[in-house]
Amino acid sequence: MALQNILGTNRPPQGPRGLLPPPGRAVVCPPFLLSHGTTTLAFRCAHGVVVAADTRSSCGSLVSEPASRKVMILHPHLLATTSGTSADCATWLRLLRCSLRLRQLHGGRQPSVAGAAKLLAFLLRGCRHPDLCVATLLCGWDHTGPSLYYVYSDGTCLSGDVFSVGSGSPYAYGAMDGTYRYDLPRNEAFLLARQAVGHAAHRDAYSGGNVDLYHVRSTGWVCLSREDLSEVYRGLKPVEYEEENEEYEGNREGEAALD
Repeated sequence: MALQNILGTNRPPQGPRGLLPPPGRAVVCPPFLLSHGTTTLAFRCAHGVVVAADTRSSCGSLVSEPASRKVMILHPHLLATTSGTSADCATWLRLLRCSLRLRQLHGGRQPSVAGAAKLLAFLLRGCRHPDLCVATLLCGWDHTGPSLYYVYSDGTCLSGDVFSVGSGSPYAYGAMDGTYRYDLPRNEAFLLARQAVGHAAHRDAYSGGNVDLYHVRSTGWVCLSREDLSEVYRGLKPVEYEEENEEYEGNREGEAALD
């Protein structure tokens, strides 16, 4: 959504309700909303914040860009994921990046992740527009260690250890529940993030493309990989269970007795 839409400077004139438009003036139809699809996630670990996101940019049944980036750089120790209207997310995160840079120049150091999240929530809360759609995860490292915040366009600001945003988030949460823990080793954490986005892309019609994997640590963020999600999902091997022979034979004898 363009900035002029937020400010209301380009809205067409509207007549009284129930009356036909004046002669020679076209009828302006109200805008319609389309569902947005994506899968973004992040979780905190002792070694940093693991961030993963798909790359398909979709709106309803239309796929506008199959390889877009949904992770934006705010500064060397802070990343943000984008979910919602792409133009809204890009505009407000760029505004946040400029504000953080000005505060760094004025104060001599970067604001904390909590400070950045509260600043973005404050800015969004001051622009309560019904068409504004911004849902972002702020993932960074500051003097308190790894930090993760969720900010929504209505001014919501939440701190947590695990977040997933987008239409594929229920599937991502299902993959992470029961497996995530704060002391996960790096390789296991990276595998979990890839698996969660892989499962979400397989089940969610609006998620897909590639998966971008990032790691925010004490020395700054690093982009680890970009992989095709179809290859990621095919590489996920099912868990193999070993059955005991005695228990198996006992079950077979029980089934024969019932027959």
